[in-house]
Amino acid sequence: MYTSNSSIRSWLGCLILFCISMSMAQAQTNSTPNELLQKIQDRLAAEKGEFAVAFRDLQTGEQLLLNEKTIFHAASTMKTPVMIEVFKQAAAGKLSLQDSITVKNAFKSIVDGSPYQLNPADDSELELYKKTGTKVTLSELVYQMIIQSSNLATNMVIEMVDGKKVTQTMRDLGANDIQVLRGVEDGKAFAKGLNNVVTAYDLMLIYTAMAEGRLVSREACDQMIRILLDQQHNTIIPAHLPKEVKVAHKTGSITGVHHDSGIVYLPDGKKYVLVILSRKLEDSDAATEAMARVSEMIWRSVAQKK
Repeated sequence: MYTSNSSIRSWLGCLILFCISMSMAQAQTNSTPNELLQKIQDRLAAEKGEFAVAFRDLQTGEQLLLNEKTIFHAASTMKTPVMIEVFKQAAAGKLSLQDSITVKNAFKSIVDGSPYQLNPADDSELELYKKTGTKVTLSELVYQMIIQSSNLATNMVIEMVDGKKVTQTMRDLGANDIQVLRGVEDGKAFAKGLNNVVTAYDLMLIYTAMAEGRLVSREACDQMIRILLDQQHNTIIPAHLPKEVKVAHKTGSITGVHHDSGIVYLPDGKKYVLVILSRKLEDSDAATEAMARVSEMIWRSVAQKK
């Protein structure tokens, strides 16, 4: 059979392009930790805002850290520490996840005890407001606090467990900068700068402890992880990951702020903790996409390791 020189050249050209593309992909896959961190910094630097990243590979112990000790407004990421405190107090017999609680929308400012209410229009979960005056279980409140980021559920739960105790539990875990002072929409406290705060490093610590079964008990950790796996807000860490990759995580957002934090589970058994925090965002959508791409970079790096 006769093959023309042009066909051979065309075939060789395709082969060369294929080899080049494979080499480039391999080079990206084989990035050193420092090279990967530089790529992450470059991607985030393209957006106007401030960012922090904390990553820990739970197989190798490898970490990537960027502004990890910088203190950020916690937004709703503080709801994971609150959940941890619930399970801690339940294990101590101080409460039960099956306790019935009357739904209410009336809370007291930590500044002077004056009353305030939540505005349903500012909440991401509305069904609970319709149940005002009726009873629900503490388990349901915790679930909605995490998966839908219900502010109403959060305030009721914090009132039960006490923010000071949440903060002390964080200190006991070595998370020295997480601070939970109050519930959501305490306007007087906000005006005085009395806010809940976190760092990427501390969130990495508590999710690592959860993944390793070191919070309260292995069973309690498994229960909390199952709740976090049902997260309904998925625009950052899971956004560009394959569907078979599971993420147990909690987000947080207020004006100019968008966070995500949690544990990532790969189908082959690999798992890692990732925290991405942001503030002073001028274009929240663009920044969210950038953070989602950072998550994708990290997943590719872990997935390709042997």
